Amino acid sequence: MPTAHVAILRGRSTVTRRRALPTTAATLTALATLTLTACGGGGDGTSDDIKGVDTAGGSPSVSASASQASGVQRPEIKLPTEFQLTFDRWTSSDGVEQAILNDTKEQLRAGYAAIIADEPDGGDALAFYDTKPGLSQDRQWIKTYTSKDLTVFGTLPAYDARTVLLGDNKTRAVVTYCTDESKAYTRNRKTKEVQGNPTGTDPKVFYSVTLAKNADGVWQNVSTGAKRGGC
Repeated sequence: MPTAHVAILRGRSTVTRRRALPTTAATLTALATLTLTACGGGGDGTSDDIKGVDTAGGSPSVSASASQASGVQRPEIKLPTEFQLTFDRWTSSDGVEQAILNDTKEQLRAGYAAIIADEPDGGDALAFYDTKPGLSQDRQWIKTYTSKDLTVFGTLPAYDARTVLLGDNKTRAVVTYCTDESKAYTRNRKTKEVQGNPTGTDPKVFYSVTLAKNADGVWQNVSTGAKRGGC
C-alpha cells in the first residue's frame, strides 16, 4: 500500500480549516469534561480532513436509524460494503443523549455518502443533519475529495462517544469520539491510485462536534473539531 500522505481527517483542529462558533464558558466546560473522559492518551498532531469511499464492489449498507426518535422521517443513507464505518460504544442509558448520538452518527454517515456519490454540495441527507454553518464546513471538506477525484475505502471505526448537554434549555450539545484510520485509504477514481497515511502518522483522531436541536427535534451538526493523536 503506498505511503504518500493523503488527508483523511475530518473536522478542524487549531491548524485546520473548519470555522468554529464563538466558544462559550459552557462549551469549554463540556469539552474539558469530555476530553478527560472520552478517549485516553494524547499527543500533539496536525489535522486534515476525512470521509468517503468508492461505490464499486459490494452492496450498500443501510442506516439502522433512518426513521427514529421525534417522529420525523430521517433520510435513508447507504454506504458500500467496501467501506466499513463502524460505531462501538455509541450508547447511553439516557434517551436524550441516545437521540443526540444517533443523529451525530447519521450525520457522519451522510458525509461519507456524499463523497461516495461524488456530490460536492453534500446531498439531501447531509443538509438534513447539518445547520447552515455545518453544511458550509462540510461542503468545503467534501470538495477536497471531489475536486481531486478522490474517494475512500477500508475500515474506519468510530468509538468511545460521549455527550454533554449545554445550557438550561438543553437544545445544544457537544459530542466527542475517536476514530482509527489505520485501515482507511483514499483512491483516485480515475487512476485507481491508493494512498494512506505515511509511516509514523498517528492513525487515531479525537473529534468534538457541537450540535443544536432544531424545531423538528433533529440534532444538527453546527461545527466539528479534530485533533490527530488526541485519543
